[in-house]
Amino acid sequence: MIAARAGHFGEMDKTLLSLGHGYSARALAARLIPQGWRIIGTTRSPEKFKEIAATGVEPMLWPGDDLSALLQEVPNLLVSAGPGPQGDPVLLELQDQITAAAPHLRWVGYLSTTGVYGDHGGDWVDETTPLAPSTRRGAARVQAEAAWGAIPDLPLHIFRLAGIYGPGRGPFAKVRKGTARRIIKQGQVFSRIHVEDIAQALELSLAKPQPGAIYNLCDDDPAPPQDVIGHAAALLGLPLPPAVNFDEAEMTPMARSFYAESKKVRNDHAKAALGWQPIYPDYRSGLAALLGADD
Repeated sequence: MIAARAGHFGEMDKTLLSLGHGYSARALAARLIPQGWRIIGTTRSPEKFKEIAATGVEPMLWPGDDLSALLQEVPNLLVSAGPGPQGDPVLLELQDQITAAAPHLRWVGYLSTTGVYGDHGGDWVDETTPLAPSTRRGAARVQAEAAWGAIPDLPLHIFRLAGIYGPGRGPFAKVRKGTARRIIKQGQVFSRIHVEDIAQALELSLAKPQPGAIYNLCDDDPAPPQDVIGHAAALLGLPLPPAVNFDEAEMTPMARSFYAESKKVRNDHAKAALGWQPIYPDYRSGLAALLGADD
């Protein structure tokens, strides 16, 4: 394991390059920028520049702009870009530059998924559970984690995220439209996490680097997906959406693939190592907050 790099922040340390500046990264930036951080966020789309800049983040086009010099300067790196058909898109383009930069980086965060554990028939998993993905997406994440972990001297932290929800990503829109369904599959259970709790954990890890660490990020209450939809309808005062048997439900291949895995994810390690406590420890508190913000 690499020795922990300095945990306290000098002014020079308060810079973060966010590769693939997505939903979770935006939530982290919203916490860090008021504390004087400089955040540089990459996007594939020039059309998103104005939207990113409006949040106080400096937008860069990538792939496109040359990041070589920046990688030699920034102390902190967050990687949100997921693997594609050819593998990890960041390492395909920048592995040599990141390898060269590794010794001076103080913190690297890689956002992975609990899909790396595969199907456990509703049983519990933690960070010591052998990786046995049952989907192509999960297998690609296992390969990406290994590729990042193989870079010498990289102060890598892997965050395995459960199903993400938050502002703009709640169930209320479908329930209001009347298009929500309660898909019933016997024994199916998912873990999930509010995006603010991801951002909180990343902030804590940035303040306390532990290179080589792996953290599961999820709330305290794994639950069947139909319970979440039913609770959202109750909060809105709307009728319970219809129950549809999984075998008979019309679903996209992507949506159906999520039901190939059933597991409950433990978050004890993140709590003990980071001092992290979910702001939204279950879907009921998370949905109530979303409704209050008029998701």
